[in-house]
Amino acid sequence: MPAKPPIAPQIEYAIKPPFQINGIKPPKVDPTIIPPQISDLLLIFESNIILSPFGYTEYIMLPVLIGIVLITAVVLIFLGRPRRFYLVRHGETLLNAQHVRQGEVGALSETGRLQAGMVGRHLKNFPIDLIISSTYSRAEETAAIVNTYLKVPIISSSLFTERRNPSEIIGKSTKDPEVIHIVDQMDLAYHADNYRISDEENFIDLKARAALCVKFLIRQRAREVVVITHHLFLKMFIAYVLYREKLHAADFVKLTFFNTSDNAGITVCEFHPWKFFSKTQGWEVVSFNEQPEV
Repeated sequence: MPAKPPIAPQIEYAIKPPFQINGIKPPKVDPTIIPPQISDLLLIFESNIILSPFGYTEYIMLPVLIGIVLITAVVLIFLGRPRRFYLVRHGETLLNAQHVRQGEVGALSETGRLQAGMVGRHLKNFPIDLIISSTYSRAEETAAIVNTYLKVPIISSSLFTERRNPSEIIGKSTKDPEVIHIVDQMDLAYHADNYRISDEENFIDLKARAALCVKFLIRQRAREVVVITHHLFLKMFIAYVLYREKLHAADFVKLTFFNTSDNAGITVCEFHPWKFFSKTQGWEVVSFNEQPEV
């Protein structure tokens, strides 16, 4: 007669049978058919009910697995929801009104403060969660006025500042012949991506910063966000989300020439995470340079 397989050693535990999960008793298992190599994984109770850890796991883990699946689904839905960004150019500054090329400094004019108020009254009709402002004073002043209507948190980031102009034109009239020549070379003439006049941010610099802005905004979990930024950089951001690495200086020249960005103009963009593999990687431009309605 062939030898019978060895019986797994019986181990008694303090847990008393019958062991039930949701009112269901685990099935009895014949210990004579258990291979000896897994006998140490068996729990044998006084009632001779044998409960495999694998069977026990099946009973216990089902609710846990369902919970994990549900939590994962909720997280994916939360992360995958569309987000809307209202890109706003700051209100008119005193130097804008005087047609002077400005750097970081520049307070709003009375007209600019009125424009910022109009933006706030317009945007209070939307469920705004957050304001992100350029660190330039004219942008922060605009953000503060807008927030008198929205009453949401404000954060500042230097990522959204205006292009740094060549130092030789800052503080000079836009009608100055030297200023006209330099601006024409930067903004109206076709040139290589790496073209640079002096110490300004060139096309490559601006494009790289726009890429960082895209990543920064994607990390924001707020559903609807107002971004207070500036004339030229707003257009660079829009150009980048539409064309990404295919964007070159010659393309940007055409875009800036045919699309103006007025003080207090509102441009609306949306980010759809589930469209990440589209040409724009989930970004859409809903409207450009809308003027707020009172």
